[in-house]
Amino acid sequence: MSMVALCPNNNEVHIYKASMDSNSVWERVYVLEKHEQLVSGIDWAPKSNKIVTCSHDRNSYVWSLEGDQWQATLVILRLNRAATSVEWSPQENKFVVGSGAKTVCVCYYEEDNNWWVSKLIRKKHHSTITSVAWHPNNVLLATTSTDSKCRIFSAFIKGVDARKDATTAFGDVKFGEELIQLDLACGWSFGVHWSPSGNSLAYVGHDSTIHFVTDVGPNPRARSISLRHLPLRDVLFLSETRLVAGGFDCNPMLFGSDKSRIWEFISFLDEVKRPAETKTDTVFAAAKGKFKWLGSEPFEENAPTTTHENCITMIRSLAPLSERNPEKSIERFSTSG
Repeated sequence: MSMVALCPNNNEVHIYKASMDSNSVWERVYVLEKHEQLVSGIDWAPKSNKIVTCSHDRNSYVWSLEGDQWQATLVILRLNRAATSVEWSPQENKFVVGSGAKTVCVCYYEEDNNWWVSKLIRKKHHSTITSVAWHPNNVLLATTSTDSKCRIFSAFIKGVDARKDATTAFGDVKFGEELIQLDLACGWSFGVHWSPSGNSLAYVGHDSTIHFVTDVGPNPRARSISLRHLPLRDVLFLSETRLVAGGFDCNPMLFGSDKSRIWEFISFLDEVKRPAETKTDTVFAAAKGKFKWLGSEPFEENAPTTTHENCITMIRSLAPLSERNPEKSIERFSTSG
């Protein structure tokens, strides 16, 4: 993991590379310029080394490194609203794009014509799709939306996926079939993610809730946790029993489950502690010491005490390919905001 791709809140994608002598020094080595409006989604395929991007300009590009240059291939999405999110499938033979057009685009490479084509899942969502996530079996697809729902679809494509993969916990499935609709949140839904085994999924709501769904199938079990903190935006399973989430508190939160698979909040992961207060003889002296610490830096009424200074919008695994299997826990992850 020596490179990272990000969007600096414009129509460009910047790629940074870690210094050979220190991972703490990052140098910008590429700028990808094809999109005409804000880039809203980036995903880097670890096996094929391809990058897929989507944007508010309603387009998607697949980027391939040829020599020392990144070459872009346009993907026709047939959208009339902004593309909002994108993710490669586990086998990297497909990717999915969510949009503000209430449409999901499942894209795959057509070798005969040497281009990327898309199949659309329409008329299932009632509002903008905020997040998409692939099941480990490369067929099932989870989405969240601003209509407060989380849905699971079949994204099986004949000729791309093996026929045996069409048999899931829901039985035999065909492309675009809505398998389940979860209505657990009372606000916009965000950040859906599957567990490593695919037996569970989690997503968050803008009403400061997080929802865990286990035994995903015709008869799933669900548990919702209402938080005292600000809403979350994204989640990542570290293992079958550990999950990290982040959002408007600017601080990753760790959740865990016990043997009975009951999920609970464990702790924040990035709390910056203030200096320990020394014992004083008077209340006045204690207050003076506190204000002295506050005055050591420019005063801000709500000065951040975390590494992030604004909302965490995405969490991604940094596990090497050799360690990406359901039996191993993810020990390193990245956050962006």
